[in-house]
Amino acid sequence: MSTFAGGKPKESQPAAVELTSKPSSSEPQPREDDAIYQNGRVVARVADPQVDSEAKEIRFAELYNSDELLLPDECEFQKYTIMVQRIAHATKVDKAAPHKGRVLRDVVAEILGYREH
Repeated sequence: MSTFAGGKPKESQPAAVELTSKPSSSEPQPREDDAIYQNGRVVARVADPQVDSEAKEIRFAELYNSDELLLPDECEFQKYTIMVQRIAHATKVDKAAPHKGRVLRDVVAEILGYREH
């Protein structure tokens, strides 16, 4: 006659739950080097950025997929907080590249400071 320890059948234990830590809002999320952000969201992509630290400006040959970019508001690009100041040319749909959405060319943005990490 065989019995289990304590005279009762062994009860199954619940499986250990593995907790995955979610990044808290205070931890910086990885940023894409070719993206402009507003309110933590990608609002435009950039082509050929040129940082001029002396003039406190960044010049972009092109901003595309920029439909959600609010021009009068501050944005973030890489480590900088910026404000778009001048746009030489804007088009809603570039017939040669309709997948790019709103395209802004020869854009100059003022560097306001550095984004907090």
